[in-house]
Amino acid sequence: MKKYFITGLLIWVPLAATIWVLNLLVGTLDQSLLLLPAAYRPEALFGMRIPGLGAIATLLIILFTGMLAANYFGRQLLALWESVLARIPVVKSIYTSIKQVSDTLFSGSGDAFRKVLLVRYPHGDAWSIAFQTNIPEGNVAEKLGPDYVAVFIPTTPSPVNGFYFFVKKSETIELNIGVDQALKYIVSMGVATKEKRPRGQ
Repeated sequence: MKKYFITGLLIWVPLAATIWVLNLLVGTLDQSLLLLPAAYRPEALFGMRIPGLGAIATLLIILFTGMLAANYFGRQLLALWESVLARIPVVKSIYTSIKQVSDTLFSGSGDAFRKVLLVRYPHGDAWSIAFQTNIPEGNVAEKLGPDYVAVFIPTTPSPVNGFYFFVKKSETIELNIGVDQALKYIVSMGVATKEKRPRGQ
């Protein structure tokens, strides 16, 4: 009986967790419909809520924005918009920082989050998976010297939170795995350990 119960759990737990994550994601994207006037929302037009409609609308808006920004006219509008934001003191700092991160993550340019490292954390006898984010520059580089790298150490099982450190490059170990595989290690707390080699290796 115990064997059958565990087998059932192994089938239903991943499925239920996947459905829960998708439901959370779709529900969050559906919130974009709240930007519409009440008279134009699905509840008013069709007399019922249509799950996923807001998610589809959000994805279409993102796609349309990307298509618009890809041409000359769109680039000029984007440059104008960014110049306006650059004149607002607090907004400038927040927007610029987030844009630099998003450009690195989504455009595939730069070296941030391209290298997976092992670093000594939380003490000298323990190793944690970390992502190299950059190499210190400016005043930080002057104070620390050339042998340091900046790393982000994500927490388990939620990799969106973590710690940001400067560590000696000589005291890190570079892993020959991709970022996606490293995230599997972190999210699964080490259970999903079947490695997938990065492309081209």
